[in-house]
Amino acid sequence: MPAPFSVLHQFPLQSLNTFGIAASARAYLRVTEKEQLLGVYVDGAWATLPKLVLGGGSNVLLTGDFDGLVLHIALQGREVLEDTQQHYLVRAAAGENWHAFVQWTLAQGVGGLENLSLIPGTVGAAPIQNIGAYGLEIKDVFHRATVFDPCSGETRVMEAAACRFGYRDSVFKREEGRHLIILDVTFALPKQWQPNLRYAELAAEPSLTGTPTPQQVADAVIAIRRRKLPDPAVIGNAGSFFKNPVVSGAQCAALLERFPALVHHAQPDGSEKLAAGWLIDQCGWKGRSLGAAGVYPKQALVLVNNGGASGAEVVALAKAIQADVQARYGVLLEPEPVFI
Repeated sequence: MPAPFSVLHQFPLQSLNTFGIAASARAYLRVTEKEQLLGVYVDGAWATLPKLVLGGGSNVLLTGDFDGLVLHIALQGREVLEDTQQHYLVRAAAGENWHAFVQWTLAQGVGGLENLSLIPGTVGAAPIQNIGAYGLEIKDVFHRATVFDPCSGETRVMEAAACRFGYRDSVFKREEGRHLIILDVTFALPKQWQPNLRYAELAAEPSLTGTPTPQQVADAVIAIRRRKLPDPAVIGNAGSFFKNPVVSGAQCAALLERFPALVHHAQPDGSEKLAAGWLIDQCGWKGRSLGAAGVYPKQALVLVNNGGASGAEVVALAKAIQADVQARYGVLLEPEPVFI
């Protein structure tokens, strides 16, 4: 039977998005058990209302008030499941704070997620975006997810292949899977752990000498991120605002003829990934502002709320940056956050 639930009306969302945009929702429900979801989708008062699923609000840009029902996923719980021959299987509920979960796995003596330390957001959001940093992506450690399908009212398990992971992409961002609500995620973390220091900046950290432990790698990642990125609790932001664009090898070669210092990374399929932050910086946007929205002085890839910015101001800044980068390099930058 569906669980009883209490919906709040005209609910402020400023504290539920890391950009700190002031907006409100027509209705709001804090989801602490999955039965509440079934109740919402069969209740005549709420079933037809537009729904917005929020976790930590670290990958959304609110461009105005939401005339619908916000489902704030606050499911809690984490555990080490059975071992396989090669992996520890570790499961966490979708509402768990991502960084706290990573630190918890390390406290259990289980490495494998340390390169993804200090990324804001929740466990449930991690597969949607296929979050990645410092040489690791969710797809590399993902085992399965439990999801709720509002169309059928059923709960099912999805393996990695069904999630169709790509660069900052998954089936959960596409038309066929956008409606699915992640309830929990299970990760397969290696028993024979080896430090992942493929990312040059991480490998160069002075603290990582000899054979570091998983916690030492996590501490190094945290130190790097704190040097480069603003704390959302202090300066509103959604982390990296643009994806690193991927271009053909031929297009990259043509760009290198004009811009020899172009930062690029060869991909296995012959394409080249460009550094969006470098492109933005070269266009002179680092540290600049439009209204109350700005580009972080220490990292051009991060757009920030300098205080009282509206979603419209952030959108205007993003479009101005896109226009300049496209005019100079012929490359269209794609935003990472979802515009609501």
